[in-house]
Order: sequence, then C-alpha cells, then structure tokens
Amino acid sequence: MTNVSIKIKKFLKVLGPGLITGASDDDPSGLATYSQAGAKFGLMTLWTALITFPLMAAIQEMCARIGLITSTGLTTTLKKHYSKPLLYFMMITSIPAIILNIGADIAAMGAAANLIVPSLSPLSFSCVFTLILLIVIIYLPYHKIVSILKFLCLTLLLYIIVPFFTHPDWSKVFRSTLIPTIHFNKEYVEILVAILGTTISPYLFFWQVTMEAEDVKSEKQLILARRKLIKTTGSADSHVEREKNFLRLLVQKMQLDVNIGMLLSNLVMFFIILATGTALFNTGVHKIDTVEQAARALEPVAGKASYFLFAAGVIGTGFIAIPVLSGSLSYIVSETFGWKGNLDKKYRQAKPFYIVIVVSLITGLVLNYIGISPIRLLVYTAVLYGLTSPVLIAIVLHIANNKKIMGDFTNRKLSNILGFAAMILMTIAAVALVYFQVAA
Repeated sequence: MTNVSIKIKKFLKVLGPGLITGASDDDPSGLATYSQAGAKFGLMTLWTALITFPLMAAIQEMCARIGLITSTGLTTTLKKHYSKPLLYFMMITSIPAIILNIGADIAAMGAAANLIVPSLSPLSFSCVFTLILLIVIIYLPYHKIVSILKFLCLTLLLYIIVPFFTHPDWSKVFRSTLIPTIHFNKEYVEILVAILGTTISPYLFFWQVTMEAEDVKSEKQLILARRKLIKTTGSADSHVEREKNFLRLLVQKMQLDVNIGMLLSNLVMFFIILATGTALFNTGVHKIDTVEQAARALEPVAGKASYFLFAAGVIGTGFIAIPVLSGSLSYIVSETFGWKGNLDKKYRQAKPFYIVIVVSLITGLVLNYIGISPIRLLVYTAVLYGLTSPVLIAIVLHIANNKKIMGDFTNRKLSNILGFAAMILMTIAAVALVYFQVAA
C-alpha cells in the first residue's frame, strides 16, 4: 500500500457523524428551500452560504464536544443538570418541527416518485415509502441504511455542474456571494429564516450529540479493557491526564469531521441556489410550487433525465434524513422518560424507542392529507426551525460553557463568538418574520 493510499484511508477513517449530519442536512426540506431561494431571488441569497458555514460548524462542533465529554445525549444532559421546565420547554419547541419535517420529506418523496410513474398518485407513493422506511429502520442498523443509499445523494452534485452549462455572469456571482443583499419585506425575510432554519436545524443538535456519545462510549470501553488487561500502574493524577489527552485527540478528530461535513453541506447549498438562480430565475420561473418545477433546474445538464435524477436525489436524501429525524425525536422522548434504545438495536431490545419512531412516521404521513403543496410544506418546516432554533442554540451554548459538565473542554472565545452570532442572527430574522406576518 502506497503512502498516498494510507493517508487517504486514515483520512476516511476520521469521517463519521459529522459527515452524516452534513449529508442529512441537505434533505428534501433543504433542497426545496434552496431551490425556492434561487428561483425567487436569483443570486441574491448566495451570500448566506458564507454566513451559515462557520455558524453551522461552530454549533455542530459544540454539540459533538458535548457528546464526547458527557458520553450522553443532549436530552440526558439537560435532565441531569437543568430544571424539568427547561427540559419540557425544549421538547415542546423541538418535537412539532421534527414531525412536520418528517411529513414534508415523505410528501416530497411521494411527489418526486410521481414524476417517474405518473400513474400512481403522490399519496400512494408516500404510503409505500412510509412502509418501506418503517421496515428498514426497524430491521436494519442505521449505518447499513446509509451505506446502501448514500450513492443516490450523489445526484445532488449535479447542481455543481449546472452553472457551467447556463453560463452565469461570474462577476455577479462573486459580488452576490461576497456582498450581502437584504430586502426588508415578508417574502425575502421568510426565505432567509428558512435558509437559516434548514441549515442550523435543532434535530441535528440532538443527532450530533448522541452519535458522538455513542462513538466515544465504544472508544472508552476499549481503553478501559486495555488498562485492565495490562494492569497499568501509576498515580490517579497520571490516569486523569491520560484521559484528558485521549479526549483531546478525539476532539481534534471530531472537529475535522464536523468541519468537512458542514463544508460539503454548505457547498451543495451554494450550488443549488446558484443552479436554480440561473436555470430557473433567468428563464422566468420565479416561484416553485411543484417538484416538477424544481426538477427543471437540472435540465441544462441532464435534459430528459432531469426528472429521474431529481427524484433519485429527493428519495435518496429522504431515506437518509428521515431515520435521522425520527431517531432524533425518539432519542429526545426516550432519554426524557429513561427508555433505552438506539438505531443499531433490534426492535425487541428497544420497543419504546421504536414505537416513538413508528408514531412519528405515521403522524408525518397523515400530514400529507392536509392539502398543502409538498414544496410549501418543506419551506414551512424550514421556517419553523428558524423560529425555534434560537432557543436550542441558547441551551447548547450554556451547556458548552458549563464547567461542571464540560470540565476543561468548555467553549473557547471563537466558539462563543460564532455561537452567539448564530443565536442573535436567527433571533433577529425570526422577530422580523413575525413582524412582517403581523404587519401584513
């Protein structure tokens, strides 16, 4: 094996929960929001990708660090160290948005499949996908689901190619990226809140903490087993220092993983806005109400195959994101009530955990019957995340700065600056949106 291949292998080993979190962030809700932004406002929202990347990376890094240091989920940490009213308030602000996201993703998957097989209604496809998801989630470990379906998500990379076929004004692209454009009206503020909400989503906080906690548990078990085997000697202080050094190494590895995952997620976001801002906005399509309209953004590259590739991307990201969404919700409920379980356990080992997932998917499916366009439902989900995220960010910031919980691994200055910037920016955007809704 060459040195290059060894380095590549080591690099790939570093990638884990952060990469999966980034991939699940580009779910159908994100795809719809970014497509709507590009179609409605052209290149005006490109600058948001430069803003969301450092903010998103900072928040997800805090969540991952909390998981590494506490070896427990975010809900368990709240339950141990904070008051019950705060715990229940967190549940009330998080669970409705997650269920709405599940329903919106299921609706989008059904509508996308209907593009390929028009003889079956979107609702019929939604029912089929819900049944498949329930079977897959209950009977397959999550890492196997990801390994099977991640290749479908590669279709999203086509958006990176689209702008080179539509020949945008690259000087305008750079200006729109580097110089923020802000319009103080209801439509523009709504899409800003949606972009912030779908990139900095509360369910990703819970998922990141839990995945890192699960990973570090197995790492710590190996260390403890090795210590017992070789019967290490030395003072208690030396053992504590070794433990800290071990955690420092894990934190460094985690930070690389998170940064790469968030960078890829925001890169996809940037090019979806750019692709739809050139392929749709420039051709007079300024509003996306159907998945068929959204799929047209791929026509400059894929031609007649654009519908098939778009559908593959939506279905693939849906199959990856919905287990993350329903799993996050189940972790919240299960940890609150002291139930054991995770996505790698079998149903008989964690019945309450999986019952929450079943209920969340069925509730999400029922939302398909309320008669709202899947694209609008996806954007509404992103907006709801944008309204509730500031509360969760404040909680994460407090935990990450709590020495009783984090010890020597509390936030550094840059993490706090970015974390508070994310909270303030999302709060201002949410307040502005509420103002425009009331004023209208």
